[in-house]
Amino acid sequence: MAYTNSPMVAYTKLSPNHSGLRTHSIDRITPHCVVGQCTAEGLGDWFAKSSTQASSNYGIDKDGHVGMYVEERNRSWCSSSNANDQRAITIECASDTAEPYAFRDVVYQALIKLCIDICKRNGKNKLIWFGDKDKTLNYEPKAGEMILTVHRWFANKSCPGNWMYARMGDLASKVTAALQGSDSGGSDSNSKEKVKWYRVRKTWADSKSQKGAFKILGNAKKCADLSQGYKVFDADGKVVYESKTATDVSYLVKVDIPDLNIRKGPGVSYDRTGQYTGIGIFTIVTEQDGWGKLKSGTGWICLGYTKRI
Repeated sequence: MAYTNSPMVAYTKLSPNHSGLRTHSIDRITPHCVVGQCTAEGLGDWFAKSSTQASSNYGIDKDGHVGMYVEERNRSWCSSSNANDQRAITIECASDTAEPYAFRDVVYQALIKLCIDICKRNGKNKLIWFGDKDKTLNYEPKAGEMILTVHRWFANKSCPGNWMYARMGDLASKVTAALQGSDSGGSDSNSKEKVKWYRVRKTWADSKSQKGAFKILGNAKKCADLSQGYKVFDADGKVVYESKTATDVSYLVKVDIPDLNIRKGPGVSYDRTGQYTGIGIFTIVTEQDGWGKLKSGTGWICLGYTKRI
């Protein structure tokens, strides 16, 4: 099959610690705890060392940024199990340094979104957590199924920590609900769910100002963000999102990494342009929600990876 990588990636530093192309298609996701409130760059530096003898496909840092260290087509060295890593996408998540190795909420929310993205791109519409090692490892997933596994099943470790282990069922439920277009599993299976439309307007009463109507809330938010003063309304006219205010500025930032992604808009939900900043000094002309627009017009970068000078 043709493998792809996540568009959520904000930072890339490929590790030499991997086994090359997978020998099994992807049908598992294995979340891990880093045991440290790391940055995406710091985790990349650690995995870049041959002496580390470890890696993961992705990492989620303490601020919810996603780093990529081994492409999805390749088997990472992460779970102390060749059989598991050949078929799993492995994700290291920033955590506290002591049991239960809790994640910040921004990290957990990013993990949910990343799992949804991984499942979608790999043709899966259901994420399953059995909570039992033997049952899981003896189960052969159906075509649309993705299975959750944990590092502690293959080594004498707590990973992913008791905090995350207790939430594996919640993770599977939230991801499956998103994949199947439902916010909960309590609806009557014999009745069709009403389609929810999200409308982007200045005010609910001003229908002429409407920019569009969307089934997916994320798309409605993106539309609102591109038009200052606009809001997203649900079918009952309730505001569910207000566009972030873009501020015109002019200042310089320093970038110390060669592969900072440039995106088409202020956030990871916007497509990457396929270009990187490279190391250097850059002028920011607009700020919005932690992102900066480059004076060159090539796009937006995450300001969390820059130093203002």
